Amino acid sequence: MSPAKTIVAIFSALLAASSAVSAQYTATYLPGNTPNHSEDGQYGTNQCGTGSNQESLCQNAFINSIEDFCVWAPPYSDGKNATIGETERYEVAWCLKDGYGTRLIPDGTIIGAHWVETPDYVQITGNGDFTKIGIPKGDSGGELDPHGADGNGNPIGGLVFGNSFGKMQQYHEWTSFMSDTEFCFRACKPGPNATKLCQHVYDVMGCQWNMPGDYSNGVFDSCMGDSAQPMGVYGTSTFHQGDPVTPEAHPKPATSQCTTTASLTQINPSATHSSSSATITPVASHSQAAASATATTSAHNAALGRSVSWEGVAFGSVVGLVGVLAAL
Repeated sequence: MSPAKTIVAIFSALLAASSAVSAQYTATYLPGNTPNHSEDGQYGTNQCGTGSNQESLCQNAFINSIEDFCVWAPPYSDGKNATIGETERYEVAWCLKDGYGTRLIPDGTIIGAHWVETPDYVQITGNGDFTKIGIPKGDSGGELDPHGADGNGNPIGGLVFGNSFGKMQQYHEWTSFMSDTEFCFRACKPGPNATKLCQHVYDVMGCQWNMPGDYSNGVFDSCMGDSAQPMGVYGTSTFHQGDPVTPEAHPKPATSQCTTTASLTQINPSATHSSSSATITPVASHSQAAASATATTSAHNAALGRSVSWEGVAFGSVVGLVGVLAAL
């Protein structure tokens, strides 16, 4: 085969691969029928039972209301070795409500929270002292989402459920940011707007750029709201992270029908934080877990009948080959 024909064959194969990696995760679960692990290389579990446990490794999060939501945070910490960037593949669910088999958020952790339900998504934003759930002081945080760099999610195998749109369902598209003082979590209703409104490529832009909303302290409220503009999209232009000029965040969408809650501290008055004093041994080091996930992902994806998203790697290869072919 001539060099030109060889390149064309490779190009065709990469086009097919590019189409495959654009496919989204399609396996669907409910809290009662989750497997032990929804992804290979997973640190925790999706079979979490009921009740709560401050050493739980449950990786199911729920986002239902101002008084019933979860956040992602490290499963282990000595106060300095568990930044979100270091543990994004292994985060576990910390929830306000008992009964999910997760860890409970200790009283006094959240000092402001704001719930919004829109036609396209539900969202919770606010502030707190998240050193109480293992995030080291001073950690500026990072993004969690169901995709990650290899399609397995950050955390690997993390599932999100909610009942805001008429029934309990799994949210396939969601995005969340956590730092030591600020949090935000958006879960998008299945439909044509889900991927646009729960975008996951602006991972260094933080909560207030990705999810404009109320981040004030001392208030706990629930509102109906308009859907936000898609993050990064400005008319006919799309911002790409790393562009020379970073645009301002979109305006906070309008809200209405707001009600307030006195506090979140009495939802689980017995919740205590035992994670930092407990000896919780990771199933593998960060590098070992990453290698395990990479080595086993392809077979697992094939078994589930889906492909992974490589965050543009295959697309970049195709673009490079287009240049080569154009020069022939």
